[in-house]
Amino acid sequence: MPQNPIRLSFAVVALLALAACKVLPTGTTPGGDKPAAFDPDAAVAEMWDGKVLPYLEAKAGPFAEVEKVARADPAAAGAKYGNVNKQTNSPWTYAATIEGKIVAANTQSRAATIDVDVDGDGKADARVQIGPAIRGTALRDVLDFVDFNSFTNQIDYAQFGKAFNTHVNKTVLGTLPRDALEGRTAKVLGAFAASGGADLPLMTPAEIEIGPKP
Repeated sequence: MPQNPIRLSFAVVALLALAACKVLPTGTTPGGDKPAAFDPDAAVAEMWDGKVLPYLEAKAGPFAEVEKVARADPAAAGAKYGNVNKQTNSPWTYAATIEGKIVAANTQSRAATIDVDVDGDGKADARVQIGPAIRGTALRDVLDFVDFNSFTNQIDYAQFGKAFNTHVNKTVLGTLPRDALEGRTAKVLGAFAASGGADLPLMTPAEIEIGPKP
């Protein structure tokens, strides 16, 4: 049976197009060179002392002050205490310092926390994560020199956020005491995301100091 000339023409075009294409393995450049794999842990470690801590120290305000401004005007608080260039759909994240007394501690969970009274009324004002499991990406999100668009994909960006928590857990939180925490003092430098409802603001520390037993 004779070939349909239209069908034959389409087949020829498809073959020519396929011959002109070159399928590259993931992560390979057109020149054939494979770029170095993204190492989020190394990237965080490299910038921690020289960029992250100085940024937080310069941006952070006393927790009570930051919280007050954030309740009145989240955008103004974000501009002053955080990353004004954040992604549009992300919550505002603020850098703050906490100094107060630990009034409750949850160390039975891997996502351990301490509740801190900042104003001396005996009630918790903020909750501080002490790991080893740390929720959220507040430390990444508060940095105005970290731009989502500079990452190859969403996965790298997410891994970079987790790398901050991993770094803090290894270098800061691993040596914290876990027993008899209530009644001790806590000094924290870190970041927290805006929260709604009655939940305590959840602080991720970059630096933390727990005082001696009273």
